[in-house]
Amino acid sequence: MAREGNLEAPTRHAIDWKNPDFYNEELLTKELERVFEICHGCRRCFNLCEAFPKLFDLIDETHDVELHSVDKKHYGQVVDHCYLCDMCYMTKCPYVPPHEWALDFPHLMLRAKAVKFKQGHTKLRDKILTSTDMMGSFLGIPIISQISNAVNKIKPIRQINEKLLGISADAILPEFHSNNLRKRESNFNHISSSPIPTDQTTGKVTLFITCYGNRNEPDMAEDLMKVFEHNGIPVKITPKEKCCGMPKLEVGDLESVKESKEFNIPILSKLIDEGFDIVAPIPSCALMFKQELPLLFPNDPEVAKVQQKMFDPFEYLMLRHKAGLLKTDFKNSLGKVSYHVPCHLRVQNIGLKTKEMLQLVPNTQLDVIERCSGHDGTYAVRAETHQASMKIAKPVVNKVKSFDPDYYSSDCPMAGHQIENGLKNGKQPLHPFSLLCIAYGLREK
Repeated sequence: MAREGNLEAPTRHAIDWKNPDFYNEELLTKELERVFEICHGCRRCFNLCEAFPKLFDLIDETHDVELHSVDKKHYGQVVDHCYLCDMCYMTKCPYVPPHEWALDFPHLMLRAKAVKFKQGHTKLRDKILTSTDMMGSFLGIPIISQISNAVNKIKPIRQINEKLLGISADAILPEFHSNNLRKRESNFNHISSSPIPTDQTTGKVTLFITCYGNRNEPDMAEDLMKVFEHNGIPVKITPKEKCCGMPKLEVGDLESVKESKEFNIPILSKLIDEGFDIVAPIPSCALMFKQELPLLFPNDPEVAKVQQKMFDPFEYLMLRHKAGLLKTDFKNSLGKVSYHVPCHLRVQNIGLKTKEMLQLVPNTQLDVIERCSGHDGTYAVRAETHQASMKIAKPVVNKVKSFDPDYYSSDCPMAGHQIENGLKNGKQPLHPFSLLCIAYGLREK
């Protein structure tokens, strides 16, 4: 007999994406109906993303308020509003495995996105926006980056782009830096210092800088390296890399995810064999190696090896602190800080390590916000979903406003800019590593 709720820790099952049935539209629709019916009877996720309100609105607008009266062609509207944040699975749903109903809403949405992609229904805009390496290589060219960054600040041009390309005129778009982190790497890579290992860390790190950390916010990645080296942790950048694959995952392009995996995993595996731990500055990228790739490639021992040695940067620092190896020679307090916890960091189940680190800074008052910012990378940028993204972000923005902090911050730089877009007060976010550089006296306030 089915029982209400689930008293056990959730279990994630591998994604059987190589099975032809995975792409069978009839079987997919049948599973969507099964899951949507359960969601309709529960509705605990109504206050997360827009996927659930969209589903419930479709049902409530029928003559008998039942799922069977919803035209199946509208199911895609629910899928389009899911950006795989995983919060329903991790924090709300009482029917996740090992419950017998075995709901995994995000991975069902991933399957639907994969079917849509395979059928050729994914928009060209979304394919381009998620091709981060290609965009970064082109928009990172010196003259082009200057023009692009300038044009993105001209509202009339942005309005034209919205009509032509479907990119919201109101979204904050990432800047591209021609002087990227790889061009600055001679300032770092100080592996000559002797690492001090602990029972959980080797004490020397290779930084999987990600496309965003390399070309969009290299200052953030540079501050990360300064903090690590200040704490006696030698850091070097991976010799080469491709995008982690998360953007392509979010549009269901699983073959491109596989291509990125086949490029990145051998490089990272070799570095592990050389004694390096791996740190990724963007939570989504760390999660890709910690969760999604192991679920997509459950029988690949190299993927499992990288999974075990991939760390969130603050997770790594707090492991060092636990071993008595973290410096607390802070020179400056940070005052009042609004700290937003990104969804893809919460999903890693490591605790609030950034919060713990910032709390070590004397005379610093933290207001921690554990709600989704609604950005997702492309969801906040697309014209048709930007307003929905800002609606999701509104409680976060209001909490920052009411706290009136000296700084506001998020581990996810894109979430930080989403908050900036809601505040509209001219004040920009500072990444937690930039805040730590201020606290350590490694950069100006």
